[in-house]
Amino acid sequence: MKREVATLKKMAQILNLSTSTISRALNNHPDISEVTTKKVTDLAKKLNYMPNIFAKGFRQHKTNIIGVIIPNMTSYLTTTIVKEILLQADKKGYRVIISESNNDIDKEKEMLLTLLQFGVDGILMSLSKNTKNIDPVLYALNQKPLILFDKISTKVPCTQIIINGEEAAFNAVEHLINIGKKKIAILKESEFSYTSEIRFKGYLRALKTYNIPIDEKYILSTDDISLDKGKIMTRQLISLQDRPDAIFSITDDAAIGAIQILKKFKIKIPDEIAVIGFSNSLNSKIIEPNLTTVDQPGKRIGELCVDFLIKEIDQPKEYLTSKTIEIKTNLIIRDSTLTSL
Repeated sequence: MKREVATLKKMAQILNLSTSTISRALNNHPDISEVTTKKVTDLAKKLNYMPNIFAKGFRQHKTNIIGVIIPNMTSYLTTTIVKEILLQADKKGYRVIISESNNDIDKEKEMLLTLLQFGVDGILMSLSKNTKNIDPVLYALNQKPLILFDKISTKVPCTQIIINGEEAAFNAVEHLINIGKKKIAILKESEFSYTSEIRFKGYLRALKTYNIPIDEKYILSTDDISLDKGKIMTRQLISLQDRPDAIFSITDDAAIGAIQILKKFKIKIPDEIAVIGFSNSLNSKIIEPNLTTVDQPGKRIGELCVDFLIKEIDQPKEYLTSKTIEIKTNLIIRDSTLTSL
């Protein structure tokens, strides 16, 4: 059965009025009488009329819609950020369209173009870890206000909201050194990951600051820094003749995988090998021993994303500038580093 869609044209025909009169009545225009306005609004309710927000947005050059592009929703940090974006956008009268690129650069480009076609007022974006060509991002930035968060690129001249990843990693490794660890391994992503490399810089700076030699066999990289890869890399580390006495993982997932392998081989945590993760995910409090980890303030990131984007939408001359906002983190110390040595 064909569905009847209520339109301005249809209502105009029923009431024998012009479509412009119908439109102005629905928007409470002062030129339209109360009697006519009531007739129109009553009919609109009866027909379950829903305005085409995209068409209206194109006419008014504003849709009150924000587009969000993320690599995936599996990350605890990303989920936390997106929830806060939804909450803050709703408070400020904005709808949100969320898209996942699944780290596919072609899909990421397609999403940018689709959001622009929908007439969104602005875009919040966390880049795919595979994004090297930033031309599609620059194109979108020339069309609409665009803010990068979490996974960013220094090549894009826009507002970027991130945690201080290098400082956070430095503090985590410094904590391991302070509890007497000197052979500290790192589980990280492959070199093209901006986020991973920033944390790796913090790791290297901590070793250099405390005059601890950098040992290549303790630096392990993978394309997918997941729980399973954490297990695989930890197996590699404990098979070494000269094992590390600590593991710093740039994600909680890989750190939890490390703990599971250490427990399987009855390696004492943290006395023999201490473990630190990054994210403060829910699972970090469930795994035994509880995981020491870097707490990333996802809610604060989401709140700032919406706040700055709407300012750039409403007052582009004042706020539309290139700037990086770094948010501080906290190291949450738990049993995986509370050594008795």
